[in-house]
Amino acid sequence: MSTITNKFKAALKAGQKQYGIWNGIPHSYAAEILAGAGFDWVLIDAEHGPFDINQIIIQLQAMSRYDVTPILRMPNADPVYMKTLMDAGVQSFIIPMVESAATAGAMAKAVRYPPTGTRGVGTALARAAQWNRVNNYFSLANDEMCLITQIESVKGVEALDDILKVDGVDVIFMGPADLAGSMGHLGNPSHPDVKAKVNECLRKIVAAGKTPGVLTSSKELIADYTEKGAKMIGVGLDTIILAKATKTLAEHYKPELKEQQSNTTY
Repeated sequence: MSTITNKFKAALKAGQKQYGIWNGIPHSYAAEILAGAGFDWVLIDAEHGPFDINQIIIQLQAMSRYDVTPILRMPNADPVYMKTLMDAGVQSFIIPMVESAATAGAMAKAVRYPPTGTRGVGTALARAAQWNRVNNYFSLANDEMCLITQIESVKGVEALDDILKVDGVDVIFMGPADLAGSMGHLGNPSHPDVKAKVNECLRKIVAAGKTPGVLTSSKELIADYTEKGAKMIGVGLDTIILAKATKTLAEHYKPELKEQQSNTTY
């Protein structure tokens, strides 16, 4: 960690599209393979993936030699756990299921030191500050934190106008999969009603001067959402890539496996 500059946040501020991939496999080899692929960011998914704090640190260390930004999706909006993760070196967070301005505001304060925030001081124990070896860490740290609030429910969509007014939220990230379930279309994030709702939200986010983000593996939807202004774009998941590639390879040699198809999609 020779610098604490958040290149991902700087690129978004400059209006640059940032493409990334989800990391759900809790092993340093997976982290390195993803980090070296050429994406702008890799998201460690501690909401749905089996990552504890020690494995998160291993993933951060594995990615640190590559020109990529690690992002951490929290299990929930927990400012206490966030404090530990920040000290471990996480600078960019996705907070799932944000459904109110109050939650967004609490998270915006949690990632910043006083007087603007509530982050506790623990730099002597912190990888983020290189154990007090980063000069001027306290004056630099706040501006390098990137807070991404995820809107993925009808309630979250209804609260979007208020969430957009919260200072300290850098990105509003749409989650079509959970939103689809909330709208009565579980398992069908490409449903026209879901797509229309995501596009409506993206337009609002752009109009408010915030950065929009979205996750989908559909190239068609990626093109559409990007045209609507999405700048932080998740394009795939390591687990799904591995699952699909291995099944396709097996089917080549065992064609009977093609009859075993799943209609569960993300």
